[in-house]
Amino acid sequence: MTLLEVRDLEVTYPGGAAAVRGVDLALAAGRKLGIAGESGCGKSTLALALLRLLPAGTRVSGEVLLNGEDVLTMRWGQVRAVRWAGASIVFQGAMHSLNPVHRVGDQIAEPVLLHRGATAAAARRRAGELLEHVGLPASRAAAYPHELSGGQRQRVMIAMALACDPRLIVADEPTTALDVMIQAQILRLIERLVADQDVGLIMISHDLAVLADTCDRLTVMYAGRVVEEGPARQVYEDARHPYARALSAAFPRIGDPASRFAPHGLPGDPPDPAALPAGCAFHPRCPVPLDVCATRDQPLRDAGPDRRAACVHVGAAVPGPASAAEDARSTS
Repeated sequence: MTLLEVRDLEVTYPGGAAAVRGVDLALAAGRKLGIAGESGCGKSTLALALLRLLPAGTRVSGEVLLNGEDVLTMRWGQVRAVRWAGASIVFQGAMHSLNPVHRVGDQIAEPVLLHRGATAAAARRRAGELLEHVGLPASRAAAYPHELSGGQRQRVMIAMALACDPRLIVADEPTTALDVMIQAQILRLIERLVADQDVGLIMISHDLAVLADTCDRLTVMYAGRVVEEGPARQVYEDARHPYARALSAAFPRIGDPASRFAPHGLPGDPPDPAALPAGCAFHPRCPVPLDVCATRDQPLRDAGPDRRAACVHVGAAVPGPASAAEDARSTS
């Protein structure tokens, strides 16, 4: 059964910034979906929209079906019940998300008190159990956030997200500020929790390598739209959209001297959501644009078994600059 289904989601901030444009997603319990893209591509906005955490004045349309119920049309009482118990978010930057003047055990216990109606003693016990579940001793419940390392704080954030046994966890850049050894530990922890508790996971990151190693499927966003989606390892190793391919190439492969000594990058930045270019939003940065790309946006097309990509070149592998030039001559 589908745990989460997002249909034609549109999010526009006050002032006209179109941060999310027509996004469709689906996730089953026990599965892991990665969402990738540079800063400004709409990943975090999408995450906040799932639980109606966007600022006042933001226009949201479409459907966000969690266990078949549309979060966007729920009454506020229903939304409060869904948050924590139905779905929870692990925000990026644990030190900024935790309250510095409260002990971490109290912060983990708070949603248990509010949403489960537990006694104070039961909530404290639950906090200790959750800390042990994420690999910390229950005694660390008495610590303040500044007394913990970055990896320990991130484990506290994950414990908080699990406090009310949600079916869906959204992890927004959960390992960005961590060193590679701690990052690996947190990723393995998240994988284990998903498998043990049969929850659905959405992991958001700019790092395709992390998502390919952790998730079942991968969605790549650019300028608020999905530009490629498919099995995570396939998208990472054989991207069909030029943007997804550029993201993948930006990370050197271990044991590959060519990528180590000649890393690839992508010039420029994603466009301003309030002033998107005509046609395909990626065409000003695209290494293989055609004339049609400047005037016509590209829909998601079949790019192989269980894969789609929004590029005029889709149907075969994304061409290099030489073959793109030949395509341009043949269509002129």
